[in-house]
Amino acid sequence: MNLMLPCFPIVGIFIGALWWGAAKILAIAGAPGMPASAVVALTPFILSGFLHLDGYMDTSDAILSRKPLEEKFRILKDPHTGSFSVVMVAALFILQFAAACVVMESGGHFSLLAAVAVISRSFSALSILCLKTMEHSGYAKMMKQNTRASHKAFLCAIAACAALFAVFAAGLGGLIVAAAVAAGFVASMFVAYRDLKGVSGDLAGFALVIGELCGLIALACI
Repeated sequence: MNLMLPCFPIVGIFIGALWWGAAKILAIAGAPGMPASAVVALTPFILSGFLHLDGYMDTSDAILSRKPLEEKFRILKDPHTGSFSVVMVAALFILQFAAACVVMESGGHFSLLAAVAVISRSFSALSILCLKTMEHSGYAKMMKQNTRASHKAFLCAIAACAALFAVFAAGLGGLIVAAAVAAGFVASMFVAYRDLKGVSGDLAGFALVIGELCGLIALACI
């Protein structure tokens, strides 16, 4: 159990490689622009079984409810879908699709998608290891048991290697994409952590999704 979080960015390597491969194959095959972009936009969600998207929706619903803290905790655990989560996932898909359209049209630096997936998962695991765990999140507490400083160091090293890969692949543009993932994750985690007084798997998924969106938008801009 204590190796689950350190191995999280390793999962990101496989997801990122498949994401990169899907974009490259569609571009080489000359797939129609908008359908190909839709596939690229949805690939990271499909490969993870929509796991992090669930956390994104639950956390959005809790934060935007503007209810007392205990009520927000109840919303996080509620299996029903709230109106705020629907609005936020619609906004996410619109932005994700728009960015993917530009990336597919430009036809370059698809390899940076791999770095995006690794960096986001490194930060996600680090947030659970380093921040105070929410009282209602037993799963996050269980994953933190028997973890050591070496696990945190390993996650930092993996994130740094992914950032170096991005710089090697695209120079300054790669650095901008890596920084965008990190900034998107940190900013969204700060908002969620301050609002919900702790971190959980849902919050980590929320920040991961936003971090990857910021990376994809940055890739579209370079």
